[in-house]
Amino acid sequence: MRVMSLDPGKRRIGVAISDPTGTIARPLETITHQSRAKDFARIVVLIEETGAEKIVMGLPLSLSGERGPQAQWVGRYAALLTEVISIPVVMWDERYSSSRAHEILRDNRKRGRQDLIDKGDVDSVAAAVILQEYLDSRMHDGIGPDGFEGSET
Repeated sequence: MRVMSLDPGKRRIGVAISDPTGTIARPLETITHQSRAKDFARIVVLIEETGAEKIVMGLPLSLSGERGPQAQWVGRYAALLTEVISIPVVMWDERYSSSRAHEILRDNRKRGRQDLIDKGDVDSVAAAVILQEYLDSRMHDGIGPDGFEGSET
């Protein structure tokens, strides 16, 4: 099962996709926010192009695990997205994903990899971090791609 991840922000939306087995995540692209309708239209196209069967949406909880204003905004965004797509959306704790994305990009720069340096890459790499954590949690729990029970919207 192919799973897509979204890391929504007010300016950009990071997008990542899993391999067909639902094991490995990779950055896909960064959508520059124009309007909700245009964001959703692009997401629909990406779902069709990739064959994604589920979306994992990064939920920016506070360090204490509470839902602040940004998490509430993401929750509303996810709820509206579910009105235009036909696949489930699972909310996933994204704490530390951006800092981990910065670390990955910094490490790639040190290794001479110039293909992951653009500012927008932080968002798509963060989406890949979120997705990989989700995929790893399913494997750790011994749950296959079709059997994961999460917090679906």
